[in-house]
Amino acid sequence: MSARFGRRPTAEPADGIADNGRQRESVWDYPRPPRIEPVDRNVLVTLGGLAVAKSVRASRVVETAGAPVVYVPRDDLDEGALRPASGSSLCEWKGSATYFDVVAGEHVAERAAWAYLDPTPPFAAIAGRISFYPALVECRLDDEVVQPQPGGFYGGWVTAEIIGPIKGSPGSGGW
Repeated sequence: MSARFGRRPTAEPADGIADNGRQRESVWDYPRPPRIEPVDRNVLVTLGGLAVAKSVRASRVVETAGAPVVYVPRDDLDEGALRPASGSSLCEWKGSATYFDVVAGEHVAERAAWAYLDPTPPFAAIAGRISFYPALVECRLDDEVVQPQPGGFYGGWVTAEIIGPIKGSPGSGGW
């Protein structure tokens, strides 16, 4: 089988407690189609040491093989933190994504955020909510710094309790 369409890997067991004190979660236990869930942690997004988003009302989308993607209500962003960016992408489940540059003082992270402004009906709850690429801005859940999902396309938020393997790395195109 080609590297692009590799076999589903063996999932790591989701038993036990992670270093952050939370129950382990295997991305292979997440559903397909994806599901929206509330986030039970404080969300903080910074750029250049300046806060651009703070929320206790975030949601996450979980989908088989991917790290959770956290979405923050737009009202929980600092004014002027986003500016429209070029391009779009299409999710088979959520619809068309719109991209934004993230701005904090003199700092700019290009195409570091996105939103589904008019998602498909099953994902109406995240309409207009903003997600951020942890590889381009610092994202925290409580005091834990989020790690980016492997690869450059997906915007999943990897924390200590999230176990995989997680799609996005080379050879995971067919998962």
